[in-house]
Amino acid sequence: MPDAILLLAAGSSSRLGRPKQLLVYQGRTLLRRAAETAVAAAGGVPVVVVTGALHTELLPELAGLPVRVVRCPEWARGMGASLKTGLQALKTQYSPLRSVTVLLCDQPLVTPALLRQLAETHAATGRSIVASEYGGVRGVPVLFGAEALPLLYQVPDAAGAGQLLKQHSELVATVSFPGGALDVDTEAQYAALLAGPTATG
Repeated sequence: MPDAILLLAAGSSSRLGRPKQLLVYQGRTLLRRAAETAVAAAGGVPVVVVTGALHTELLPELAGLPVRVVRCPEWARGMGASLKTGLQALKTQYSPLRSVTVLLCDQPLVTPALLRQLAETHAATGRSIVASEYGGVRGVPVLFGAEALPLLYQVPDAAGAGQLLKQHSELVATVSFPGGALDVDTEAQYAALLAGPTATG
């Protein structure tokens, strides 16, 4: 299992025009679904949820879950800022960290089994980074091992984890996740999600 899980949910959903975290899929909001997926995969290890633009509005969706919520005051700078806020929260409370798995709330087909597979691949290959692969792209969810964690602190605020995957491709192992190609940034993508097949696992 992963050593800690970081769920990033700090954005303002500017492209969508309404909070993507609160869109409903299969009876649950995307945020609740992602948080429950993280908790199920965690098996008791820490789960930190990073909020930003919509901190107060999102808190009810996390009620009753064993997660720690931290707000990134610099959320508008970009995903890198949220990532570092979450890492700092983990580092201060749960040090030393051996690995951190990062996921977003706008990939609703992520399953606990996928997150566990990232950790299993990390253990089996010894690679410092294990990324999901879909549509010829390496991306989130992604696990960063202890050797790669220092690299995350160097990510520019406006960038995301994907930049590291390109810069350090020699460190990366991958797990196939075709469902990762479906994220929710626009109304058309949300409609495609509602019309498409459901996830299992």
